[in-house]
Amino acid sequence: MVPRYARPEMTAIWSPETRYRIWFEIEALAAEAMGDLGTIPAEDARLIREKGQPRADAISAADIARIDEIERETRHDVIAFLTWMAEGIGESARFMHQGMTSSDVLDTCLSVQLTRAADLLLMDLDQLLAALKRRAEEHKFTPTVGRSHGIHAEPTTFGLKLAGHYAEFARCRARIAAARAEVATCAISGPVGTFASVDPRVEEFVAAKLGLAVEPVSTQVIPRDRHAAFFCALAVTASAIERLATEVRHLQRSEVREAEEFFHPGQKGSSAMPHKRNPVLSENLTGLARVVRGYATPALENVALWHERDISHSSVERFIGPDATITLDFALARLTGMMDKLTIYPDRMVANLESLGGVVHSQKVLLALTQAGLSREGAYKAVQRAAMATWTRLAEPDGRSFRDNLLADEEVAGKLGAEALDGAIDPQRDFRHVDTIFARVFGA
Repeated sequence: MVPRYARPEMTAIWSPETRYRIWFEIEALAAEAMGDLGTIPAEDARLIREKGQPRADAISAADIARIDEIERETRHDVIAFLTWMAEGIGESARFMHQGMTSSDVLDTCLSVQLTRAADLLLMDLDQLLAALKRRAEEHKFTPTVGRSHGIHAEPTTFGLKLAGHYAEFARCRARIAAARAEVATCAISGPVGTFASVDPRVEEFVAAKLGLAVEPVSTQVIPRDRHAAFFCALAVTASAIERLATEVRHLQRSEVREAEEFFHPGQKGSSAMPHKRNPVLSENLTGLARVVRGYATPALENVALWHERDISHSSVERFIGPDATITLDFALARLTGMMDKLTIYPDRMVANLESLGGVVHSQKVLLALTQAGLSREGAYKAVQRAAMATWTRLAEPDGRSFRDNLLADEEVAGKLGAEALDGAIDPQRDFRHVDTIFARVFGA
């Protein structure tokens, strides 16, 4: 985790203090369930909660240092934690962790952390979706050129561009919500997951209290296909971030300049060139997206553990759990701010749209000619002939517009007069279904 790209609330989920508080909560809940079942004395279960809760709630840097000191001797993190708890709880601590294995604590804790992280990411996405919807509706009918292969295609609107990104992030939200549900499982099943030394009702109790589902078959660990799905959902969301960031980067190019990131008062773009206004936020988001996507592969490789368990996944998850969620949280917040303040240049969009003399309306003319009786092949050749004449000579003094070149073509003029041609290339025809598309994306 790099502090530069981290926000406090998400970072706190992965702190040692939070982790140990969750560990204690799992142990205390399990003890309470065992006390109710008569597996351990109910009074000792009560004392574990009574004496352990203040200790866990007020855990300090000195306490963490003490746990680390114990772990250096035991070479086992959960045993080190239990030993530290026993120092404060006393005799009743012998009834902690009865019949349980370390993975019961570690995996259930990770489920709690990932669900909390997912909740923050879902809130991030809600804020981003709100910003995209507002800007899309603001520019619902702002005409701009569509591009395929980076080359002018047909007219679209800037609002439609943003509506497409909105729809994509709505799908990302649904994926993360589904991934949250899939990873929100609890395992308190003991060594190799057979419940040989712990009653399944303990697991059910702990799961209910933590807002988790029970893991149907946990072996000794929660199966990692759940976690793989979670990190893949984050990776797809990161790709959606990069797609939008890349669009902004292209639109901010000096030759295009249809939109650009907000340039703050006092902001500097270059140490050498005072005129620079660089797309630093979208470039940063592109890089962060690559990092988040990179964590999908190790998550997928974690699925194939040996037999009922090994710990080859453990070291991986200590990295990717915090780093992927913290980075994506930061990236989503940054993207929301960027889109909320994105500077739009409608006049520049129109100028670029018209910069090739109208050739972007070629399909409309092609269709009009076929409907007027010309074969598709003949219509295509005639329209392309006029388009290429426009494209290659537009900058020359005697260069003509696409419309004029079409009217000068005998084959075209024989099928379409000026009035019919103007009707075919009327820009308003391009946007007559925008309302339908917006209704599909945003609802009626």
